[in-house]
Amino acid sequence: MNPKHLQKLFFIIVVFTFSCASYKDVPYYQNLRADNVVREEIKNYSPLTIQPGDILAIHVASLNPEADAVFNYDLNLLYKSDVSAAGAGAGSIADYSISEHLVDHEGNINLPMLGILKVSGYTTNDIVKQTETKLQSFLKQPIVTVTIQNFKISVLGDVKNPGTFGSINQKINLNEALSLAGDLNTTGLRRNVLLIREINGTREYVHLDLTSKDVFNSPYYYLKNNDVIYVQPSRIRVSNDSDNVLLGRIAIIISALSVIAILVRK
Repeated sequence: MNPKHLQKLFFIIVVFTFSCASYKDVPYYQNLRADNVVREEIKNYSPLTIQPGDILAIHVASLNPEADAVFNYDLNLLYKSDVSAAGAGAGSIADYSISEHLVDHEGNINLPMLGILKVSGYTTNDIVKQTETKLQSFLKQPIVTVTIQNFKISVLGDVKNPGTFGSINQKINLNEALSLAGDLNTTGLRRNVLLIREINGTREYVHLDLTSKDVFNSPYYYLKNNDVIYVQPSRIRVSNDSDNVLLGRIAIIISALSVIAILVRK
């Protein structure tokens, strides 16, 4: 065989050998038996609690639709609509069915007629019950819905599609978040997935092992607003990326030398 062909073959073998991650580190939930059905009670899920910085969308309905509008309109939307319509009649209070409220640094929101309401540390259901009780003084059979508008999680590192993702139902677990990011690349470290969480003025760093089914029972399996997931790349991934950069530079140098050689011959 031509020596040049041997060199190419050797290079391909080396690259293939070092680019393959160890198989034992790739599969998820390795301590689940394939020949057995496992059932267990879910005990680690708790509803989201509201935190400062959350944006709450609040809708009020009752047997008095006209009176409801006082609690539903958003002053910011009203102002923007009035400006854009230039006095065309749009932007009346009745045009708005949902109001948005930013939870301040003290954990409060300010509702029309009801005043300042403490929401931090409570669930959306808690706020619904509390608000409906207070509204009974103003409305007939009030019904309130509350959702967190800016719920999001971020997935970074060695995944196919890193990014920030929202969730309409405000209930998302670790597996769902990684699925939104296109799953881990083969070179992502499954035994050392980092979860970063900020809650009540405290930042937590939690390491999770995706190769074990025990991750399902972790108190961190269900995610909270603004959680960040970081998948650390393996040394193989970093080495491959470095090799690709090096090979690219070598190719540029070779191309440049070829051009110089052609010019010198002329």
